[in-house]
Amino acid sequence: MLDQIHWLAAVTVLGVLEQAYFFLQVIYARRLFGISPPKISGPPEFERIFRAQVNSSEYFPIFLALLWQAGLFFHQGLAAALGLLYLYARYCYFMGYKASSSERLAPMYFSAGVLWILIAVSALGILHFFLSHYVGLNVLQFLTA
Repeated sequence: MLDQIHWLAAVTVLGVLEQAYFFLQVIYARRLFGISPPKISGPPEFERIFRAQVNSSEYFPIFLALLWQAGLFFHQGLAAALGLLYLYARYCYFMGYKASSSERLAPMYFSAGVLWILIAVSALGILHFFLSHYVGLNVLQFLTA
């Protein structure tokens, strides 16, 4: 079983480490700009870092669910590769947003595209499972015949 999920687990750990890095960036920015919690407003430089971290955190559960569904029901290697692409895009998004709000757009669209691919792959894998398990219809046999 573990050989079927080890890449998904590795990408999950990398994602958690990335989230921790984003959290630390907000802590450093709070210290740099003298903004104590619970305040969330300040200079634009702080607000961009704060929003980049919050936005990334909001999408993280969606990413994790799709990563694991795609990996379990479709293909672990493809899901892990897409997961790495997503994490890289979110890092670029964070760094771009940190620099200026317009620099976040291309990585944001790219990461959204990766999520849509993960949705499609997950849906196909789950559909294939239901069709083969409950209906007895193996779509892959039709495609390879």
